[in-house]
Amino acid sequence: MATLDVDRPMTAEEKKVIFASSLGTVFEWYDFYLYGSLAAIIAKQFFSGLDAGSAFIFALLAFAAGFIVRPFGAIFFGRLGDMIGRKYTFLVTILIMGLSTFIVGILPNYASIGVAAPVILICLRLLQGLALGGEYGGAATYVAEHAPHDKRGAYTSWIQTTATLGLFLSLMVILGTRTIVGEAAFAEWGWRVPFIVSIALLAVSVYIRLSMNESPAFQKMKAEGKTSKAPLTESFGQWKNLKIVILALIGLTAGQAVVWYSGQFYALFFLTQALKVDGATANIFVAVSLLIGTPFFIIFGSLSDKIGRKPIIMLGCLLAVLTYFPVFEALTKAANPALYEAQQKNRVLVTADPAECSFQFNPTGTVKFTSSCDIAKQVLAAASVSYENAVGAPGSVASIKIGETEIPSYSSKGLPADEAKAKDAEFKKAVADDLKAAGYPTKADPARVDSVKVTIILTYLVILVTMVYGPIAAMLVEMFPTRIRYTSMSLPYHIGNGWFGGLLPTTAFAIVAQTGNMYNGLWYPIIVAGMTFVIGMLFVKETKDVDIYEHD
Repeated sequence: MATLDVDRPMTAEEKKVIFASSLGTVFEWYDFYLYGSLAAIIAKQFFSGLDAGSAFIFALLAFAAGFIVRPFGAIFFGRLGDMIGRKYTFLVTILIMGLSTFIVGILPNYASIGVAAPVILICLRLLQGLALGGEYGGAATYVAEHAPHDKRGAYTSWIQTTATLGLFLSLMVILGTRTIVGEAAFAEWGWRVPFIVSIALLAVSVYIRLSMNESPAFQKMKAEGKTSKAPLTESFGQWKNLKIVILALIGLTAGQAVVWYSGQFYALFFLTQALKVDGATANIFVAVSLLIGTPFFIIFGSLSDKIGRKPIIMLGCLLAVLTYFPVFEALTKAANPALYEAQQKNRVLVTADPAECSFQFNPTGTVKFTSSCDIAKQVLAAASVSYENAVGAPGSVASIKIGETEIPSYSSKGLPADEAKAKDAEFKKAVADDLKAAGYPTKADPARVDSVKVTIILTYLVILVTMVYGPIAAMLVEMFPTRIRYTSMSLPYHIGNGWFGGLLPTTAFAIVAQTGNMYNGLWYPIIVAGMTFVIGMLFVKETKDVDIYEHD
């Protein structure tokens, strides 16, 4: 049987294919991020006219659609990709994503068509999540199967830059539109522009993808009649493959996902929510760190061809585990030194009946907490105040003590809306006044922000992202046989990134509100990355020398 010369250098035609594949994936991530970046405006446009119960359900669906359905897209499109080919499958995924995004841009809002607006929006978001679930595995598999044997890490690392570049592109288009039309116009109609212009990106992407060839590995397998008739059964119904899928999830992608989300999304969330840096400044800091850090995707992808994928990914997870606490504390000192100083000087104590306190997991931001304990903790967490907990008498009303001043909380359960609103305003004002007296700033002072240190810290976090993410596409491709590769690698990737990663900000905030320490949210990525490090080191095998043409 003739074999392909996989060690030959990449031809000009194949380089074009790699570029085209990466470019299309950048646009797909751009589409996906637009919704997340503009969620607050979209909620006002599409959910504002609903009653509280319905709005909650729709908000939950909108949140879930983006992350939770991604693995189902991986299963559906992965099966197609392993049966009919890589090229046609991810041509379909980009069409679904692009058209769904464009329609969001022209979709009438709740005021125009009533409840149909949020229903259609949720359907479009579901389609986006499904399409993204099929896109990444297709692009990574396609690129790896075109790449020379000793350059798979280098070539697939271009795919790894696409999520970051897509995020960067979406931020730039939103920022540009906001600047040109102004904030008021942007909130009313300008938010639609980034969605509508995506149709041009779709046209370019489809044109490029139509000109691409099917991957050599799939063509070879098809010619030999070895394509899988039941990729789902082979991937997940046979223990020899299922155990590799499980290992890929807990020994690779779960840790990679939390490091990725911590370095890009949680760092931005921490800057704006915890450290009170204004949104535009925080976005600029993150954008600069992404620009500096993005070439490291290629550096670590190329390095993995020489020293292996596993050592680089595992080192990235280990560094995250060891350095997140000191690094985020350093970020506080650099971005909001007044907050750091106030935390050191003034002890804040919450005394509450533990039976009143709940774990404030609130992914949609629409859950109403009514107990005096939850209200007190939510107010402090929102103000970025670290506090200690003390056990109060059963049935007692919770209180906040700042220095020597004690402020009783209140329960809003059963109160009329007007009375609850008045009590809320009164309580928040009392807490805010005492925090101000204790030196807690309401926002970061721009004159005291150490821009150089903040940029260095954020760049370090992005470099950790590039360590875990740069080599992972090549490694996932190499772990599975050609006949079920698309299906098998897509599922652990999207469970890791869609579920473990996507739930990071809300889980972290809930941990902070529960424990009282603004840094304790980091325990979530540290524990997950630590699990991946241990399991990966013990059970995941190095893959860089695998022959993906014969690995069946």
